[in-house]
Amino acid sequence: MTIFKALTIAGSDSGGGAGIQADLKTFQELGVYGMTTVTAITAQNTLGVQGVFPSSADAIAMQLDSIGSDLAPDAVKTGMLFSKEIIRIVADKVRHYHWRNLVIDPVMVAKGGSPLLQQEAVQSVITDLLPLALVTTPNLPEAEILTGMSIRTLSDREEAAKVIVQMGSQYVVMKGGHDASTDQIIDLLYDGENYLYMENLRIETRHTHGTGCTYSAAITAELAKGKSVHEAVQIAKLFIQSAIEDQLGMGSGHGPTNHFAYQRRQRGEIHV
Repeated sequence: MTIFKALTIAGSDSGGGAGIQADLKTFQELGVYGMTTVTAITAQNTLGVQGVFPSSADAIAMQLDSIGSDLAPDAVKTGMLFSKEIIRIVADKVRHYHWRNLVIDPVMVAKGGSPLLQQEAVQSVITDLLPLALVTTPNLPEAEILTGMSIRTLSDREEAAKVIVQMGSQYVVMKGGHDASTDQIIDLLYDGENYLYMENLRIETRHTHGTGCTYSAAITAELAKGKSVHEAVQIAKLFIQSAIEDQLGMGSGHGPTNHFAYQRRQRGEIHV
């Protein structure tokens, strides 16, 4: 029996909706063994982030070495990295262990507006991480920060995706959920040559905490299983749409998505 393994390098969300908790739930639901490197502990719930406590450089490096020396992952994703120092450690270890199928989710701001990446670390994402990335998954505000562009139209998205590929990422998945001007969620997949638009009906709900983490984790899980980027993204799109549609309705603020929904639909336990 082949066991596919995926590693998430990200922060811990005490509320369980985002970060390594969301990643591990997603990996498990998609049949992949999940491993973690915890870059920070956050105190948060559906109402916001109450505290951020970064891991030490030594703790992060040792976690990565523990994985690299014994449990080589088939795919790796990064989430909240917080600082320039952490980003450089991660990049060094990815190169050292020749890890493939790297998915960069450039987490910068929490749903409630709390910063999760220091301003001076943005350039390190561009110079140290993007050249190692197979896939980078920014939302529209993150794409604007990475490229320095104002993104308003679909042609702006295409140009921004092209810039991110020029920075080194082989593929870009630009998530369109922040565009409130349409009742469709329009995501863009760019492979350096072709643009593929993927549309879903927007679900009016406040329970969207962890959508970016979950989406990129689903891509990572499918890559770990040997799927192509196009196949992985298509499955991840179905996974996150199911997770948003079948709401858990937890908490008084931005509640978590339903990580169980996709597989329950596949088994016929939930009827669309």
